[in-house]
Amino acid sequence: MASFYTTLSDGQTYYTLKYKSGLITEGCFARCRNTNYLGEILIYLAFAMLAMHWLPFIILGGFAAGLFIPNTLKRDKSLSRYPEFQTYKAKSGLFIPKLFADNQKTIDTSANA
Repeated sequence: MASFYTTLSDGQTYYTLKYKSGLITEGCFARCRNTNYLGEILIYLAFAMLAMHWLPFIILGGFAAGLFIPNTLKRDKSLSRYPEFQTYKAKSGLFIPKLFADNQKTIDTSANA
């Protein structure tokens, strides 16, 4: 299931940027800014759970701390050049989707800026 969402987000990115440049804030990216990394983490977590040993969890944690988190923070810094990024950041999660984001608070924040 995780690879389905990874493929879906790649397709959405391709076709959205083909017709409109800028920050993608709808579809798969509406509540989660890094859907591909979320998909990869879920796949590797499933493999670690199948192994039923503590070592794969340590390795996954090392990859998350050394590779996934620094790359997502670098990507956020790159996306911050868009004026609507702060509003988008408030209503979406870095890895974990914000399913119940407070849209009214987000609207108030962008109105005051």
